[in-house]
Amino acid sequence: MTFKYALSSAEEAPLSAPILLTGSIKENLIAAGKLGYNAIEIHTRPDEKIDFGAVKDTMAEHNVQISAVITGRLNTEGLCSLIDDRPYVMHAAMLGMYQYIDMAEKLNTDIVLGWAKGNVPTGKNRDKYLKRLASNLDALSSYAEERNVKIHAEVINRYEVNIFTTGKETMDFIQQWYLDNVYVHLDTFHMNIEETDMLETIHYCKDRLGYFHVADNTRSYPGTGQLPFPEIMQTLQEVNYNGYVSVECLPGNNRYETAHAAIEYLKSIV
Repeated sequence: MTFKYALSSAEEAPLSAPILLTGSIKENLIAAGKLGYNAIEIHTRPDEKIDFGAVKDTMAEHNVQISAVITGRLNTEGLCSLIDDRPYVMHAAMLGMYQYIDMAEKLNTDIVLGWAKGNVPTGKNRDKYLKRLASNLDALSSYAEERNVKIHAEVINRYEVNIFTTGKETMDFIQQWYLDNVYVHLDTFHMNIEETDMLETIHYCKDRLGYFHVADNTRSYPGTGQLPFPEIMQTLQEVNYNGYVSVECLPGNNRYETAHAAIEYLKSIV
């Protein structure tokens, strides 16, 4: 199996963020192609002004796609979540997510839902918030499906969020609420913290595995730490995963050298 490789990108990001390329979408598409990647994921705001025609022309010229639109900045910058107790904040979160879906449709890609889903407030009734999340995800899922856009629910470790911290929890939630257009997004950095058996988790989520992030246990690029990437990639092959393998790691001192080393290592083990 030949994997499709992507890497994280944004217009701007500090070195402390797991973003490899910075610059305009067009610049990052060109850079990714030169580095040997098939796509970039874009971390952006829902209200970002994008020249979709120029971006699509660049994609075609350099044979590089956009693997996903990442929605985290709706929360980290916009302070919105899909389960907020304040109706006007939750409403703003829904509007932002609809904007992301429209953006993804124009770019022929999907969206990743991570931080924007929100966290259950300390001491509050967890079931109430999960039901609220399910209701909002049902509406977003239907809207996205009509536009041929998938929603990938990211599994993030417990030190950052308190919803969807394991693959099993995320998979079971999707099935419990019949969210047919919502998929599981696994990330090796977070899996290393939360999963008892990373390979078993990949198998458990195989039928709904939609997106896959890679970084080593230190969040540096794959191959620099302790994670068993040969076994991880082999397991992805075993479950016939056909989505993107996207490098979302710390950029180190040189973004391009890190991006180059990451894809060289990944290609060397499959």
